[in-house]
This record gives sequence, structure tokens and C-alpha cells, in this order.
Amino acid sequence: MNEKELLRLIEKGESQKVEFKENFDKETIETAVAFANTNGGTILIGVNDKGEIKGASVGKETLKGWINKISQATEPALIPEIESYDIERKTAVEITIKESPIKPIAYKGVCYIRVKNSNRKLSSKEIAEFHLQTTGSSWDSYLARDADLDDIDLKKVEDYIKLANETGRKKIKEKPLDVLRKLELIKDNRPTWAAILLFGKEPQRFVSQAKIHCGRFKDETTIIDDELIEDNIIEQVDKTLEFIKRHLKLKFEITGKPRREEIWEYPLDALRESVINAICHRDYTESSDIQIRIYDDKLIVWSSGKLPLGITLEELYKPHKSVLRNKLIAQVFFDTAFIERWGSGIHRIIKSCLKQGLPEPKFEEYQGFRVIFRKDIYTEEYLKNLDLNERQVKAVMFVKKEGKITNKKYQELFDVSERSASRELNNLVKKSVLRKIGITGKGTYYELMMPKAPQRRHKGAKHLTNASKGLIK
Repeated sequence: MNEKELLRLIEKGESQKVEFKENFDKETIETAVAFANTNGGTILIGVNDKGEIKGASVGKETLKGWINKISQATEPALIPEIESYDIERKTAVEITIKESPIKPIAYKGVCYIRVKNSNRKLSSKEIAEFHLQTTGSSWDSYLARDADLDDIDLKKVEDYIKLANETGRKKIKEKPLDVLRKLELIKDNRPTWAAILLFGKEPQRFVSQAKIHCGRFKDETTIIDDELIEDNIIEQVDKTLEFIKRHLKLKFEITGKPRREEIWEYPLDALRESVINAICHRDYTESSDIQIRIYDDKLIVWSSGKLPLGITLEELYKPHKSVLRNKLIAQVFFDTAFIERWGSGIHRIIKSCLKQGLPEPKFEEYQGFRVIFRKDIYTEEYLKNLDLNERQVKAVMFVKKEGKITNKKYQELFDVSERSASRELNNLVKKSVLRKIGITGKGTYYELMMPKAPQRRHKGAKHLTNASKGLIK
């Protein structure tokens, strides 16, 4: 890095991969550990939090001493790269930390990861997960407690073999038990957790939380329909989709093809992808079921466990590495084409929704991880961010329910004059929330202006479309 590059880096400020420190101290080592456990980064010594170069006191052996302090205080030992720069008669020191291939790195027995522009201490559970990732293992590869081979349904294994051969992703000629051994789903003649969840006769007898709880809600307290889906996790996919379809509207479109095209309220391929992701990537050590919550205006797919360590929400929107929480389960789902390509599911979900003219789904870590599908972007939160008054927000909610609104109806609903109604409705038209049908007279009314599906750019946070900015914060 040269002087100009260093100044540009300072100008951008602290971030996921950049930290400013006026002096070298124990927090410097904590940050080095956090960078090593995440995606690497740069620590600049002699620069304050505001990005002002204050200068560092550096003697002949200072840099060598800092290297030794970092390596001696970390386990496994972390070896940084250090370089000093003289800028405006002041010294700034660049400490470069690469992502460690062995994780987690600890400082005085404590492990950290980098989250945005700060360091977060890892829990004991996260440390165990990191260790599994580093060793190329996962929870589902361990032997299932109290289970034996009699708990495996070999007919279900035969179904997997047939489907894997049909997809062409596997060419399997072995017998069911030999296949399970080859896939390491059976070890020492005992089934793993993955084998029980995928092919078990009674999976919930061993993993009681391996269920999907589906509900149709009128509001948070009014439940219209409710179903608890058990069975093995492969069969859970179709059973969950059947429940969802019972509560979605369906229309048919004539396209000139021999068959009419089915148009569901939400694209089924996107919903299926979300359900499969929830099943494959959930944390089965948590006691919660997967939840599917269907409301009038949205559909939520929630699963326990946050994103796997090493993947951030921002990275989901860009091509990203695939970090699998349950590697054996994911492999079987891939073999049967339930998963198309690892790490590409989010992009396909977004693409399907935009193609159908729906807003981008919202992905968030909320007591686990959830995907929120919406029929439109016009939530109260979004409308208030457009600087609309309370009457205008309520008017849009009325249009969403009734399909349209007239000037006269606006006057009746909110007890305002014709002039005020016209002004506020025209403001909604100007903001591209409503569109006016007709010019003047009794036949004139206003309906929702549905947003067009925008083109997407994969450049970090800048990828968000105008529609999404009202949803993802």
C-alpha cells in the first residue's frame, strides 16, 4: 500500500475490515483476533476514531515488539504483517491481518469476530461451531444418541437413490446401507443425526424439534389454520408447500401455450427455496421448530440459528461462499436437486419475486433467521418514510383492501374538504404510490401504482432498489 492508498483508506472510515487506533493496546490484539476469525482486515495505529492522523511513537524495535505481542498473546499464534508510513511528519502504522485458515483464534482464552465496525465476543456454542467448520465437520455428522440401524427406513433410502440417479448428480449402484456408509451417514454401524433426520422411521423421537409449524393468521392473535408437520425432513418440504398453497390465491393466465399458466400470490419456487434453506441450514441443537406464518399481506419463513459464522447479511446479496451448518443434509438435498447450487439460493428467491412484480423479500437475523415475503411494498412503515401524513397512510391501506378510492370517499373517510382531498391524493400520485384513473368527473378514482421489477446490481449495500430501501434497514 502506498501513501495515497493509505489516505483513501482512512478517508472511508472504520468498517468491517478497517480499524483506527491512536495507540497499540490490548484492544488492538482483540481486533487482530476478530479480523483473523472473520474476513481479515487492517488496523491503522496513529489514527484516531475521526480518521485524523495523530501519529504513533515508533522506535527501532517497536514494530518487531508489536508482532511478538500479537503472536505470543494469541492461540493459535497469529503472525501479522506490519508496515509504517511517514505522512505529514507523522507516523502511521498499518497492521495487516489475514483471515486465519484455523479458527477460532483466541486472545487470553476469549474469541472475537468482526461485526460491521466493532468486535463481538463469541459464545461457547459459536466457538464449537467454528471448530466444526475448521475441521470440515458439522453437527449432523455425529452419531445419533440412542439410535441404531433399525431406526432407518431403507425404502426412503431407495427413493433417494432413484431420485439422485434421475437428476444425474450421482450414479449409485450400491445397496442402501452401503450408500449410507459411503456418504458417511452411517459410522461404525450406527446412524448419524443426518441419517435419522433424512431417512429415519421416526425422526422426531430422536430430534423432537425437527418439525415445521405452519399457521395462517388474520392477525397476531387470530389463528385461522394450524398444522404441525413432522416426518423426515425430505418429505417435510412437499407437505409444507401443500399447507402454504391451501392459503394462497391462484389465478390463471392465458399465454398461448397448451396449458394455462398458474400464477400464485407468491412464486412457489421462491417459497420452496426458502423452506429448503430453513430445513438445511437451521440449528437443530436449538429447541424451536421451523415456523411458517401466513398473513393477509405477508408470508414469513423462520428457522432457529443465525447465519453460519463467516457469512454476513450483506454478503447474502452478493455471490458468496457457501458455509454449510449441516453438511451431510445439504449434500443429500443437492444430490436430489432440492438445492441447485450452493450459495445461490438467495439470488434465485429475489429474482423470482422481482419477475412476478413483487418486492424483494426481506432477509434478517431475528431470534434466528427469517425471510419475509410481501405482496407489495406499501407497509405503514414504508409510507411514513415517504413523509405522508396519517390520512394518506390510511387512504393507501384503504385502497389495498378495497382496490380503489375516490375524492368523495377520501372526504368522507377523513372529514376534509374537496380541495384538501385533491391535494393529498395528487401528492400520492406524485410520489408514485397511487395512479389516477380518469381525468375529471364521477368516474375518476385512484388505485395503487404497483412498482416495476428493477434491475439488480451486486455491489454491496448499493444493490438495494428503491422498493427495498423501505423494507431493509
